[in-house]
Amino acid sequence: MFVTTLIASPKARNLDPALVENLRNAWGGGDVVWLAPDEAASFDLETPPMNAQDVWQSCQDMGVDLVIQPRHGQRKKMLLADMDSTMIQQECIDELADEAGVGARVKDITARAMNGELDFEGAIDARVGLLEGLPERIIDDVLKTRITYMPGGATLLATMKANGAYAALVSGGFTAFTSAVATKLGFDENRANTLDVKDGKLTGHVVRPILGQEAKLEALDQITDRLGIDRSEVIAVGDGMNDLLMLANAGTGVALHGKPALQAECDVRINHGDLTALLYLQGYAKSEFVDV
Repeated sequence: MFVTTLIASPKARNLDPALVENLRNAWGGGDVVWLAPDEAASFDLETPPMNAQDVWQSCQDMGVDLVIQPRHGQRKKMLLADMDSTMIQQECIDELADEAGVGARVKDITARAMNGELDFEGAIDARVGLLEGLPERIIDDVLKTRITYMPGGATLLATMKANGAYAALVSGGFTAFTSAVATKLGFDENRANTLDVKDGKLTGHVVRPILGQEAKLEALDQITDRLGIDRSEVIAVGDGMNDLLMLANAGTGVALHGKPALQAECDVRINHGDLTALLYLQGYAKSEFVDV
């Protein structure tokens, strides 16, 4: 059995009941369940339809996300999340670079790395090298003045944790940021790279080993082993090619407003909803959300 979920932006709330009913009828689905009026609905299917990709594109054109996934194990026991452009709206290294006056150069490298055009380790070395000499205190300034949280993130964490789930933040960014973000949102643990600092200034180097795509997959396996759960019981979310392995190996891997290269590799893509879409994907109704 499969479940089809349609999700609109929580701001636009433009999920047309006629669209949901017409799609259910065309695909021979079960009864429609409205998870949130005008925002999210689902219905069961026996098998995924042959024209799913074409219908997905049509829904995208209408500002609606469409996801078809197995019904079994829909609600997950663990959240594994990327940080930059996923749990927060910025790329931390780009914000640091702006402070150092090398923003344009670093943003170009970041974009190419997230699209899979550059080796991640080489890209992070090149970017951090441009930050050499930046005062360590700038990190706190960036956190206070430049970092904003992705809509729906706090609700996602609070709701899943209230239902017994574990939450881990794994980032190719830096511990100076992940520790603050994890504390703010309520993650149980966080993993990231460490910026080398000497005499209160960034040296332009990253402490080895560098946490990249393989390390995120390793985190998935290490944490699930420790918790005694299976990969299939994890929902993972990210936006760049550095997240591909953890998304591909989690029970549900979500490309959230993902880069084109990542979307091309992922079955579950959220382009209009916010992070609460991950709750709808697990079958939570909005009435079950934990207010924060």
